[in-house]
Amino acid sequence: MLAQQKHKPKGIRWGVAHIYSSKNDTIITLTDLSGAETIAVGSGGMVVDADHEEGTPYAAMQAAYKVAATAIEKGITHINIKIRAPGGHGSKTPG
Repeated sequence: MLAQQKHKPKGIRWGVAHIYSSKNDTIITLTDLSGAETIAVGSGGMVVDADHEEGTPYAAMQAAYKVAATAIEKGITHINIKIRAPGGHGSKTPG
C-alpha cells in the first residue's frame, strides 16, 4: 500500500487586478497583494488608435489580454479582482 503524500502547492503567486471602468476608458492595473508594487498596466487608450474607441468593450478586452500576458510572464498564477465602475439602476444604453 502506498503511503499518502501531502500535496503542497508550489509556485503560487497572487496578484490583485484593479479594474476601473468609465464611459470613456477602461484602466487595468495589476499589483502585488499589498498594492504597493505595480506589475502591469493596461488601458483602452494604449491598444486602440482612435480616441473615440477607448471606451469600447473591444479596447477593454485587448487591454485585459495585454495585462494577462504580462502577468503570466511575471509568474502570477492567481488573481483577485477589484472593480470600480459606474453603478445605479436602469439601462445605460438606449433601446
